[in-house]
Amino acid sequence: MNVEFIEALKDLEKERGIEMDVLLEAIEAALISAYKKHFGSSQNVRVEINKNNGDIHVFYRKEVVEEVEDEHIEMSLAEAQQYDPDFEVGDVFESEVTPRSFGRIAAQTAKHVVVQRIREAERNMVYDQYATRRDDIVTASVLRVEGRNVFIDLGKTEALLAPSEQIPRENYRAGDRFKVYILEVRKTTKGPQIMVSRTHPGLLKRLFEREVPEIHDGTVEIRSVVREPGWRSKVAVWSNNDNVDPVGACVGAKGMRVQSIVNELAGEKIEIVRWDEDPAIYVSNALAPAKAISVEIDEDEKFTRVVVPDFQLSLAIGKEGQNARLAARLTGWKIDIKSESQMEEIEAAEHAAYEQAQAEAAAAAAEQAAPPVEEAAAEDITEAAEQAAPKKKAAAKKKAAPVEAAVEDIAEAAEQAAPKKKAAARKKAEPPVDEAAEDIAEE
Repeated sequence: MNVEFIEALKDLEKERGIEMDVLLEAIEAALISAYKKHFGSSQNVRVEINKNNGDIHVFYRKEVVEEVEDEHIEMSLAEAQQYDPDFEVGDVFESEVTPRSFGRIAAQTAKHVVVQRIREAERNMVYDQYATRRDDIVTASVLRVEGRNVFIDLGKTEALLAPSEQIPRENYRAGDRFKVYILEVRKTTKGPQIMVSRTHPGLLKRLFEREVPEIHDGTVEIRSVVREPGWRSKVAVWSNNDNVDPVGACVGAKGMRVQSIVNELAGEKIEIVRWDEDPAIYVSNALAPAKAISVEIDEDEKFTRVVVPDFQLSLAIGKEGQNARLAARLTGWKIDIKSESQMEEIEAAEHAAYEQAQAEAAAAAAEQAAPPVEEAAAEDITEAAEQAAPKKKAAAKKKAAPVEAAVEDIAEAAEQAAPKKKAAARKKAEPPVDEAAEDIAEE
């Protein structure tokens, strides 16, 4: 190596930002390995590169000791003092052992080390550059499209736009330029891996910060951002200056500021609402363009019931619930939207249920007070029935006595008449029989 090599290292330091001392240290370490590999030395060696002319010198090193255990790395005190009487135990003895053919090996090794170090330095520089820009936006162009993955050219490196971070309905072709949000920066063996996004809410926030000077200087603050990428977004803003309208500042004259952001996001509809400390007002603003008639707040459950005119019910809910869904995400409150007629029906049903509950409560109270009176009346009736039972039995017996006597008289008369009837019957049957017997005997 020579002076030209040193000049080349200095140029690299200026152009690539790689310090010359770092390169020289790396080259020296590589030359030590090359020396041991090619010359089979197990000695402890040191390589020194002259920064002025590029000359390379190799020195073997031995520690001065009382008793030598390993002659490759140790030297006795007596032997060391032969070279220099000032040597003491613990000093390091060095002697140059630079081979004559070491120049070619050194050149090849230096080239390899420099190239490798340049690549590592560039990777580290790129990583440091974009790691500090995480959560920021950059302008990029499409490098290539592989399947559903889109690779973005950031200038010094490339980034990946994954399918989940792409705006629906947005087509990507090589050369297309747009702004992306740096989502994540990873350090890998192949260099930094950068993930970017077109759907992150931070992209919309950063675009407003760049487009609206009042946001950039802190006069207007963005309190919340929600997106359904490619379709609709809502931004809640607040002004620290009463003389500055936060919504008007973001919209711009004739809507120019917000329109440029809409164009950047492939026509995504953006609604800017005013943030408010009062949850009822904030929720009402978040449901724009619908106008709320009333808002009921349940702070314990973070629940709101919003009443809107009948003709604005579908507007408040939005297509497939989009407006209500975005408003709930923007405010952090659960939102139940009702029309006026629905609310009247609910109130009528609640009133009827209240009256029914009151009537049932009154009836229950009456039932709880009535049982003592009814029980007393039942006891009196039972006692009266028990007292009247004997009297009824006696009266029944009196009514039944004449009937029983008549029955007995009839039975007695029947018994007395029975013998007379039998005798009469015999008299009627006997004469004809005797006459017939006499006639038979005469013949």
